[in-house]
Amino acid sequence: MHSRRSFLEKAALASGAAIVAPSVKPESPIPPPKPRTKIGVSTYSFWRFNGDRSETPIEMCIDQAAEMGFDGVEILHVQMASEENSYLQNLKRRAFSQGLDLCGFSTHQGFLRPDKRYRQDNINKTIHQIELAYKMGIPTMRINTGRWGTSASFDALMANKGIEPAIEGYTDEDGYVWVIDAIEKCIPQAEQCGVILGLENHWGLGRTAEGVKRIVEAIDSPWLQVTLDTGNFLEDPYDRLNMLADRTILMQAKTYYGGGKWYSLDLDYPRIAKIMQDHNYKGYVSLEFEGKEDWKTAVPKSLALLRESFG
Repeated sequence: MHSRRSFLEKAALASGAAIVAPSVKPESPIPPPKPRTKIGVSTYSFWRFNGDRSETPIEMCIDQAAEMGFDGVEILHVQMASEENSYLQNLKRRAFSQGLDLCGFSTHQGFLRPDKRYRQDNINKTIHQIELAYKMGIPTMRINTGRWGTSASFDALMANKGIEPAIEGYTDEDGYVWVIDAIEKCIPQAEQCGVILGLENHWGLGRTAEGVKRIVEAIDSPWLQVTLDTGNFLEDPYDRLNMLADRTILMQAKTYYGGGKWYSLDLDYPRIAKIMQDHNYKGYVSLEFEGKEDWKTAVPKSLALLRESFG
């Protein structure tokens, strides 16, 4: 009996000692690795409006993007061979099978006209394009304000640094009313389809950061943000990029190896990356190669530049 009592007392003491014994301090948790910025490529980078679009079909662009090591592909609408559903679904299937996102849909439309029927036609066109993006599972779509159309040609517009006068009898203030009204009419379909519209700094009233910001803030919808193009602010771009960074849903990054098609900019991509990081930008950076060098060499070089700059 005595030995049993002694055993229990010793067990109790041992148990108490275990309770008060100092615990081993766990090692400091290892911080999670910083996520890598996803880099996509626009199908425009392979075509650049050079020759017949059939020479650079979207299917080829997807395959090349995968082979080169991109994370996603941005589809240029006017480069597509069809709008038939079977074609759209085959593009989606092909990208997925190659391990790529379809990260953006780049479209054209315009609302800078006094003709109400013209604007309505472009509203209808934009709504249709939203539905195409939805069918392909693309979460964001680039839109434009359109241009006044008073330049003799696009080459003339570029020679004048994107500046053109309003249609006689009208002003930019008239244009803002038309553009805001038209885009507002597209928002319900964007919300219905889950496609975020990205207004690009792309000539017309989108030529300036102030113009883009004015339109986006006037509409004030989570379904309208900014597609930020690094190559469309022709002078002192960094402050302008900074102005729009916090509303950016997709960044289009221009490169100009071999000299630009219309102009070349010497863009400081580490500086641009820092601007976007300061605004906590987590979205895609989509390459738009716009130089004269063969895409077979220029696109991989561009990817390496963006990987190095954005980390």
